[in-house]
Amino acid sequence: MSTQPVIAAVDGSDGSLRALEWALDAARRRSAPLRVVHVRQYAHWAQPEVLTAGPPDPEDDPVLERVRGYLDGRDGLPDTEYLGLEGAPSAVLPEMSASAQLLVLGSRGRGGFAGLLLGSNSMAAARDAECPVVVVPRAGREVHDEAPAGPGSHVVVGLKVEGPDEATLEFAFTEASRRGARLRAVAAYPWPAQPWMMPGEMPAPTVDQDVIEDEARVLAEGFLAPYRERHPDVPTETVAAPGDAAGHLVAASRDAGLVVVGRHRRHLLAPARMMGSVTHAVLLHAAAPVAVVPPSPPDD
Repeated sequence: MSTQPVIAAVDGSDGSLRALEWALDAARRRSAPLRVVHVRQYAHWAQPEVLTAGPPDPEDDPVLERVRGYLDGRDGLPDTEYLGLEGAPSAVLPEMSASAQLLVLGSRGRGGFAGLLLGSNSMAAARDAECPVVVVPRAGREVHDEAPAGPGSHVVVGLKVEGPDEATLEFAFTEASRRGARLRAVAAYPWPAQPWMMPGEMPAPTVDQDVIEDEARVLAEGFLAPYRERHPDVPTETVAAPGDAAGHLVAASRDAGLVVVGRHRRHLLAPARMMGSVTHAVLLHAAAPVAVVPPSPPDD
């Protein structure tokens, strides 16, 4: 059985070359082939004056030629395939993800408005792909409101103490193991507490924040225990923090090699794929590459 490839989506932008470097490193760590994909928009050739000529020859792709030249002469490259396609990247890339183990792309390519922090193709891929998606931010994105995490490489994972996703945690531990990195699990708990009261009801007793934080940490430690057993080589730190989960994850991205977040699970009342507000905010603002992991299949 052949190993599924790591896909690097390129469009000729500097951001996509940064993503290509990340994908190249990921393919090496996984001993996997690399598939470099350029999806040309229909609008690129489907103008009235050229409709009679049809789409361009897939073998004649200047973006892929640039990538070939960019990688030419490097030692230790994985088996690399170059693939030029026509269509809407927001549809084609998620479709291709079904036969890949990882899809990597830049946060914003050549299309769209220069001021956007996250392009529509990156958004669609992170929301719809069948495999984990890594979105590599533009160069120079900074985070200033968090103390450095200390020396050494580390991976950050968001942990929902009310019900963490197994696929997200397994991906984070496996990635940290591949990198020889520490894992920092960030578990946010709601604070300040907002108890609901009926009219005329007496106020509830004051909630001790230290108690809530300890409970959140105990829950997180319990969820992490089986993954620590399976990955004894990964040193793990648990951070229980009050309030905004997205803000804590963005702050933790300052010196991280990767931030891992999950995607919402579809259910009866929300059958469409959704990323969730925390994942969306982390994609917009994190200084490190962000891996968005599809949810584990539901138990029967």
